[in-house]
This record gives sequence, structure tokens and C-alpha cells, in this order.
Amino acid sequence: MLVSPSASHLIVCSRSLSMRIYALKPSPTADSSINIELLRSLKPHSTPVVTLTTDHTGTLLATGGADGQIRVWDIRGGYATHTFRGQGGVISALHFFEVQILESDIAQSKKGAKKRRKSQPEEIEIIVDGDRPKQQSTHGFRLASGVEDGKVYIWDLVQRKRVATLESHVSVVRSLDFSTSENALVSASRDKTVIVWDARSWKTRRVIPVFESVEATGFLQSGSVIYTGGENGRLRLWETADGREITEEQEVRSEGEGIVDMIYHEGLSFILTVQGDQSLVLHALESLSTFSKGQNLPPLPEVSRISGTHDEIIDLVYAGQDHSYMALATNSESVRIISLATTPSNPTTDSTEGTYFGADVGLLRGHQDIVICLDTDWSGQWIATGAKDNTARLWHIKSTGSSFTCHCTFTGHAESLGAISLPKIRPTDIQSDPTAVEPPPYLLTGSQDRTIKKWVIPPLSNPSKSAARALYTRKAHDKDINSIAIHPTQPLFASASQDRTAKIYSTENGEVQGILKGHRRGVWSIEFAPNSIGNIPGIPSARGFVATGSGDKTLKIWSLHDYSCVRTFEGHTSSVLKALWLPSSNSVPRLASSGGDGLVKIWDASEGECLATLDNHTDRVWALAVHPSDTGVLVSGAADAVITFWRDTSSETAAKAAAKEEEFIEQDQALQNYMRASDYRSAITLALQLEQPGRLLKIFQDVLNAPKEEGSLSGVRAVDEVLAHLSDSQLLKLLKRCRDWNTNARAVNVAQRILACLIRMYPSERLTRLRGVREVFKGLESYTERHLRRVEGLLEESWIVEYTLGEMDGLNLGRGEGAGLIMER
Repeated sequence: MLVSPSASHLIVCSRSLSMRIYALKPSPTADSSINIELLRSLKPHSTPVVTLTTDHTGTLLATGGADGQIRVWDIRGGYATHTFRGQGGVISALHFFEVQILESDIAQSKKGAKKRRKSQPEEIEIIVDGDRPKQQSTHGFRLASGVEDGKVYIWDLVQRKRVATLESHVSVVRSLDFSTSENALVSASRDKTVIVWDARSWKTRRVIPVFESVEATGFLQSGSVIYTGGENGRLRLWETADGREITEEQEVRSEGEGIVDMIYHEGLSFILTVQGDQSLVLHALESLSTFSKGQNLPPLPEVSRISGTHDEIIDLVYAGQDHSYMALATNSESVRIISLATTPSNPTTDSTEGTYFGADVGLLRGHQDIVICLDTDWSGQWIATGAKDNTARLWHIKSTGSSFTCHCTFTGHAESLGAISLPKIRPTDIQSDPTAVEPPPYLLTGSQDRTIKKWVIPPLSNPSKSAARALYTRKAHDKDINSIAIHPTQPLFASASQDRTAKIYSTENGEVQGILKGHRRGVWSIEFAPNSIGNIPGIPSARGFVATGSGDKTLKIWSLHDYSCVRTFEGHTSSVLKALWLPSSNSVPRLASSGGDGLVKIWDASEGECLATLDNHTDRVWALAVHPSDTGVLVSGAADAVITFWRDTSSETAAKAAAKEEEFIEQDQALQNYMRASDYRSAITLALQLEQPGRLLKIFQDVLNAPKEEGSLSGVRAVDEVLAHLSDSQLLKLLKRCRDWNTNARAVNVAQRILACLIRMYPSERLTRLRGVREVFKGLESYTERHLRRVEGLLEESWIVEYTLGEMDGLNLGRGEGAGLIMER
């Protein structure tokens, strides 16, 4: 995928061997959107396109395929201008550039070409599309190509031939760039070197050992500085003149933060790096404006970060003083902090500044392995993280949200951490200044080593690692510990484990207070009920409740009074991975659960029924969180890299339902009043509006039974007037009602009478114009034919009865002598 320098075109190449060229135009509206129009679709190569590039004017496009071919295209015309073959490998890098050629260089190149023709055969095949005049020019339009065998080829676009082959790299060439002021070409390879080539002689000017596989390189500051990026995730700067690195030493980043590409255009104040985890990072170049030869610079600062994907969401929590941030554990060593601001903070400034909903505002680096669990304190300014590197860390978010620092590290577990928890109790002696929030007094961690540790957190004024010590360590379970929760008011905490049990402990000494047994599989989640829940109707418990979710697909509620199971919820088709108490709504205690089936379910804790099933994920839902202040928002994060924000609309829905029911009752009463008053005009209109076919049928039956008025089709002139002035929607609705009534022998008379009225009142053109009327008439036709056959059968039977009665009258039975004889016998 490539965007032209002027952002006028977008070129997309796919593995289906197609290349699509789109035109990009700003939207005429004020929403800053872009209109995309497909111009053409082409097949550039017989194999997939590996790399592509455009020239600085945005008119030429070069594509390099896995078949070793290079094709140059006119973007606006959509045709190929050059095809080059003979490079013997996959094309891995391309770059257009322009060099100044002296007349002496032209004459010397001619002599050299004659000698080469005599000494060696032609090695490449050049296919030229179209007839163009071959001429010498003082401007040399060139195309450089890098191949997987480490060679770099220089192609003359005017002469349509190769002018140089550069052989110094021993691995894949990944990036090329040219500096007009230095008259030099720079190439980067996975052989961990960067080479600067002289554009006049095509000799090596300098070899820079980078000591890492380089994926991208280019020139800055008019060619005086070279930038590189590679597998270690470091953006490094080098002096072109002597090859000295001018950036200070940087830490090696994780594999996911390795740089796979870099983008820079002359005049921009930042350089963009593309990382292996599909993140885009903007680095400011302001420090280069004051750079002088021999000076060292700190690493270029990150001014903005854009996450292409969050990978698997393992855990998430609200953070920040006003809970305007969200911390994400995304199957990586770092914790991402994203903004939940609903409006941009600086909508008029450059896109590298300001925040918007979903914007990356921070990255907590420090762990050496994947972060598994997160938790925050009551203020949201302290985040605890646990990772597979056997350590836990406590991070401080300043109230301004401008910095994220590691307060202390907790080391002591023998295996990876699976659970972590901070107390949520607001201190009574809290200062009025929100910026001076001290850390929580302690931290609880659970590990795969089956132990639970309680740590003392050093104060904000003395964040020394030596003070981060464990108060006690308890052997808690027989298998991995998956979850830890601290009671909101009582000195209790709970743990859930793969050994199919959950336990309740004293926070003071870590002694077991109760064991919760009943699950048939490992317990994934445990959560204490908040004080707002109170008692569940029919299940009194003075000490409260705790909820657990298990791999046996069930969710259970336990009483803290006797540690017995009081409710079991079944409905998930896979493991219940997270359980969460929701704030009470209308005094109804509710629970939220998420599972490996990708569903989030809302439960009524008192009735044990599922109130709603929320479906927006395609993989396991690992994380749930409820907004601390806006209690109507529930957030779910899943392995499909999707974060879903759910709004509780139960109150609004109930209010709308109540208002609708009240309105329905009023209209129903009005309909009954119309029917009693024989106001057929108002009754029919209202019955059609209320979708009450039974009442409508009763109205028409009363009309048919009433004395018929002369000249009326239906029997009542007021009804005729109503039927003659129906809208298209009302007409179609009435025809559907006639179709339904026509299926019932008791209502067929009404259906046929109303149908006859409608057919006589409305022209066929209007009836056929109604949407879906064809299916309605088909239904009417089939049952009408059946009724017609039934009526004809009755008519035939009536003739037989009439004939029989006539014959019986001819016998004079019951009168005269014949009757007396019959009586004697």
C-alpha cells in the first residue's frame, strides 16, 4: 500500500495479483473526511508485488515483484512505461531519484560502454513499452532497485538500461534513499550495515556498521544525517561524513516494537516509524535544528502514537484522576494508555498534538515479559501491573496526565504473576490537593508459584526499591492463582485458582477464613459485592456476597456468612472468564459475566435470570470494567483485539415502554368509545394505526350486519368514505388484513366485501404500485379459489335438496288413503 507524495492517489497491491489505484479528494463538507474513488484495477505482475514506490512528482509508480521484474507505471494514465528483467531474485527495495550529469561524464560513460560490450555479454533483458526518442540529458532520471541477494541495480529511465550494479551487501537490501546535495545513494540491508554510494562513480563512499538488521534508512538535514531503524526498535541517527552515531545509547526494544519501515518527506517536522505490532510512532525532529558536527543528541522524542491493532486484550482498567484514560494489557511487555476523551483536546492544532477518543497517550515500559493483570486504586492515579517476568510494578499517573512513571518494582515470586489487586478504600485523611495522592498502603499479588504476597508500598516521597518488601507470603492453592479481589470495606481478600476452589482470607495476617467449594473446573474470576448491593431478596447475609466464574461454564454467588453457594447461573457455552458486580439499578442487584464463547451476559442476582446477552466479540472475552462514576457504562475487551463500550439503557427502555403502554391504553379506550358510538370513520382509522386486526374485523362485521344504506358499497357511506381516502401504507396494510381474514371461513365474507370495495374504489395502477402487493394478491387468489369451490359444492348440494323436497311433495305423504294404509301396516 502506498500514498503518493501529494496525497492525490492511493495504490493498493494484494496477494490476488491485482493492483488498484484510487483517487483521493478532500470532502466538500467540513468534517475533514476524504472521498475515495477507484480509478482502475490492473494486474501488474504474474506474482505478488513485494515493494512499490513513487517519484517525488507523484506521476510515476514502480512495482517490484517476486518474479524479479520491475515495472514502471504512469499513475494517471494507468499504463506501463518500462519493464526490466534479469535481476534474478525478489525485488526488495525501490527508489526514484534524479542526478546531475556533466558532459564529461556522458563522454566517459560512452567509452566505458564500448569497452563493456567488447569484454562481456549483455546480462539483462530490457522491454520498452512504446517508442520514445533516446537522447542524452543533463538530468539523469534513475531508479534504484534492491534485490534479496544483496545487489543494488541502477536503471536509467531515459536510456532504458542498467547503468550500474552495486555489490557489497551480503543479505537482503531493505531500503534505499538518495540525497541531491550529497550526490549519494544510501542502502540498508539485513546484513547489519548501511552503505553510502557516490552517485558519480558508483563506488562505495562509506560503510556504516549498525550491528542490527536494518529495515529502513534515509537522509535528513540535506543529506548530512542518516537515519536507520531495525529489529531492535531504535531510531538512530548517523553523520554522513564520518559514519559516527550521533544519538545516545538506547535500550533494545521488544520484538513487537521492532521497526519494519520508516517514512519521511522533506519539510516535515517529524519522522514516522512503523513497528512490528502495527503501531505508528511520530518522532519530533526539533533537536536536529540545533545540531552541529561532533555533537551527540538524545533519542528523538515520541510525540504521538497510533495503534493499528491492540492485539489480544488480556485486561483493562479505567485510569486517571477523572478516569479519562484506560490502561490495556495487550499481550505484550508494555501497557498501553489510551484516551477516552469524547472531543479532541486541540482540534485546530497539528495532528501530532492533542488527544481524541482512542488515542494512544502513553506506554508503560519496564516489564521484560507479557503483562497479564492490571488494577487501579480508588483515585485512578496508581496502576499496578503483574507480568510473566515474575515481577509486579506500581505506576504513578500525574493528575495532569502528562507523565507516567514507575514508582517501584516488587520482586520475589518464583513464577509468573496471574493476579494483582489494590485496595479501593479512600483514606480518611486525604488532602484536598488531588495532585498529592499517596499510593495505597499495600498490594496483593498471586502467582503460578501458588503463593500470595502482601507488599508494603513506599510513600511517594521515598520510592526506594528496598522499601517494597513483602509483609507475608502464604501458600494459598494447589494450582495457579487466577484472580485476587480485596473487599471494599471489610479486612478481607479472596483468591481464585485452577484447583477449582476459591478462598477468603484476612487482610491483616493472610489466614484463611473460608473455602468456597462447588465448581467442577478451575475458577477464573472472583469479585466481592459492593456495599450498594446490600442484601439479595430472599438471601439475607449480613457480611455480603462474593461472585465467582469458572471453567465449568457457571457463575456462582456465595454468602460470606457461612461461605455457602446461594445462586448458580448457567447460560454460557464456554468457560466464564470474568465476573463483575454492576451498580444497582432500581434496587435490582446485577452481575456481568464474560466467557470463552465471546459473549457478555447481564444477570439478575435476585431472580437468577439472564437479563441480556451482549454479542460483539468473535473470540474469548478476557476483561470487563465498569466506569467508576458513570455507572451506566460497561467495557469489554477480548482476544479479537476489540474493545466494546456498552451503555445501560434499561431505564430509558423501561420508561419508553411505560409511556408506550400508557399511550396504547388511551388509544384503545378511544377505539372502544368510537365503536360504541358507531363512529366507524374514526374507529377504522385508529384500528389501522394500533395494529389491532381483531378490533378491525369486529368493526367491519358490525358494518355488514347493520342496515345497508342505499348506494353504499360496504353498506355504510361513512365507511366508504374512509376506505376511499387511505394512504398507500394504510391501503397495503388493509389488503394484508383481508388476505389473513380470507384464510378463515368465518371471516371470509368480511374479507371479500372489503376487497371488492377496494378494487372498485382504486385504479389498478395504484394497487400494482404498492410494494409487496403481488405476494398479497397471490395469497388472496389461492384461498378465494378454495372458497369458490366450496360455494359451488354447496350450490350443487342445494339443488339435490331442492329436487328431493320437490319429489317428496309429489308423493303427498301424510295425507289421504295412502297415509291410512301406511298407518295400518
